[in-house]
Amino acid sequence: MDLRLYDTSSRDKRSFKPLDPKNVRMYVCGPTLYDFAHIGNARPVIVFDVLFRLLRHVYGAEHVTYVRNITDVDDKINDRAARDFPGLPLNEAIRKVTEITERQYHEDVDALGCLRPTVEPRATEHIAEMRAIIEKLVAGGFAYVAEDHVLFSPQAMNAANTVLPRYGSLSNRSLDEMIAGARVDVAPYKRDATDFVLWKPSKPGEPSWPSPAGIKAEGRPGWHIECSAMSWKHLGEEFDIHGGGIDLVFPHHENEMAQSCCAFHEGRMANVWMHNGFLQVEGEKMSKSLGNFITIRELLADWPGEVLRLNMLKTHYRSPIDWTLKSVEESARTLDDWYRFAGDVPAGTPSDTVIEALADDLNTPQMIAALHGLRSGTGRDAFAASLRLLGFLGESNQQWESRKRSASGIDVAKIEALIAERTAARARKDFKDSDRIRDELAAMGIAIKDSKDGTTWEVAR
Repeated sequence: MDLRLYDTSSRDKRSFKPLDPKNVRMYVCGPTLYDFAHIGNARPVIVFDVLFRLLRHVYGAEHVTYVRNITDVDDKINDRAARDFPGLPLNEAIRKVTEITERQYHEDVDALGCLRPTVEPRATEHIAEMRAIIEKLVAGGFAYVAEDHVLFSPQAMNAANTVLPRYGSLSNRSLDEMIAGARVDVAPYKRDATDFVLWKPSKPGEPSWPSPAGIKAEGRPGWHIECSAMSWKHLGEEFDIHGGGIDLVFPHHENEMAQSCCAFHEGRMANVWMHNGFLQVEGEKMSKSLGNFITIRELLADWPGEVLRLNMLKTHYRSPIDWTLKSVEESARTLDDWYRFAGDVPAGTPSDTVIEALADDLNTPQMIAALHGLRSGTGRDAFAASLRLLGFLGESNQQWESRKRSASGIDVAKIEALIAERTAARARKDFKDSDRIRDELAAMGIAIKDSKDGTTWEVAR
């Protein structure tokens, strides 16, 4: 099978050839632990979970390493900690915030049907690796010390006559374009406008560690160096796939690649760079000011996680997605049908047509079309196996129906009693009373279906 992936760096879709088929390595930028994750955050989690599952299917689960980091040192975390726990020392408050938020994050993404990554490294547990990379960059002339900061120089990188890529090649921007388009920090100690921070001094009370490069004052890392350090520690100087949202291409991934390539004198950091597209809600950019900012937790209060997962996968990962209530309702109806058809079918072998669609740069719309083909054909076993491979059918049909009804706040006992009353009315041919009860159930949002085996019901969508 030819697995083809679109590479942001080369701007084309090409065959994926792992550096080592017995150890396929993928790194994806994970959460910053300061608040509930929103639905936009769920997109890369779901997209790269599907890729993780596909890689495990192709190469074997024991031959794939998936690293998704956790950022636990950040100004937003500091602000949240000071706000929520004003009576505690800041470092202690930060620990409480990150522990609470990490638990919330795991609960949410677990509910979306996502597998846990092989490794979930925390930034604060990799300070030694960050210091080591910074020392390499300073020694190589790619970084310099100024007023207790260490800064990386893109100009020095581009002036080096080596195998290094050009700074700006990932995002396809010139230095002038990056200066014009970026939120550049203006500081008198910077040699050039594009220079960015690798290490900075900590303010009183903030998290701090011994600084690299001979700096006496304690400090803390910049954001970009964190991912370079964690990917190096767990995947090596060069690995197969680096993923994340399209918003991370510049400056975060551009800077990551620059740091790692210069530190290790490599022509590349990852062989393939993959980025998912933006998400908007009901045709508008999601923002708190518009009142359309939705967390995963809020959506899970109304919908099973598998519904949200399917709704996300109906759009190709590189395309923008418009998250709408109508689309979620359609996804819920589809899953209701899939569970009724295959929820209790034993595990089998996934369909080749589904795998082939995924192998074409995670073509999930084509994958879903293949699933509908199986649903309408005779491939019930392959249909069920394909869904399970993709993170669906995590429950039995009975569990699905029961939880769906419970989540809807429905009085199950009352519904069952009304159905029994209607069955008795039909038996005595009192069709007027039977119709009255049907209308009462419909007013409660309950759809019923009569068959030779009796009456079944479901929550109307």
